[in-house]
Amino acid sequence: MRLRKKPHTDEKLQAFADFVTVGDVQPISNDSERELCVELGTGMGEFITQIAELNPQINFIGLEVEKTCVLSAARKVREKNLSNVRLIVFDVNNITEIFGEHVIDRLYINFCDPWPKKRHAKRRLTHIRFLEMYRQILKVGGEIFFKTDNRALFDFSLEQFALAGMNVYDVTNDLHSNEPLENIRTEYENKFSAQGVPINFCRITFD
Repeated sequence: MRLRKKPHTDEKLQAFADFVTVGDVQPISNDSERELCVELGTGMGEFITQIAELNPQINFIGLEVEKTCVLSAARKVREKNLSNVRLIVFDVNNITEIFGEHVIDRLYINFCDPWPKKRHAKRRLTHIRFLEMYRQILKVGGEIFFKTDNRALFDFSLEQFALAGMNVYDVTNDLHSNEPLENIRTEYENKFSAQGVPINFCRITFD
């Protein structure tokens, strides 16, 4: 969820420097025995803080380009006293610059920008150009969890997954009609659900 830019955000983020990185991101490898999960576009942190709290044995990284959103997410991490979350102000377009090959166990793509105009298709986070990046950084057997309220984006994404030779599981156009107990709702998910908008979901792996 996008917030208005607020003054002094950079200064305020410095108070969270122990787990928030702004600029000069060093390459990330997973030397730990813990699983590593990454959320692309973490927004205000509702999802990543919930899932990290439920899974303290897993390390989570949230990537978000909007600093105001990262500040909100950082406050949630601090409030919950989570030691397994790291937030990075970063553009997902450059994701292979910070993650080594086959280091991530799972990627979460929750309610990304649908970029509805055809000329902007390559900007969609499920376009094949992004999928090929994900193939490099996901471990063998790694997964992508994808949720969106936008049916056109979902249908486009299924086509892209097939084009990339991916395996698709648990496909649904109405996740909340029989909502799994383990589903964790995002800010957008709660908003759209309250409006009666069905949520599309699937789980994907590479061959």
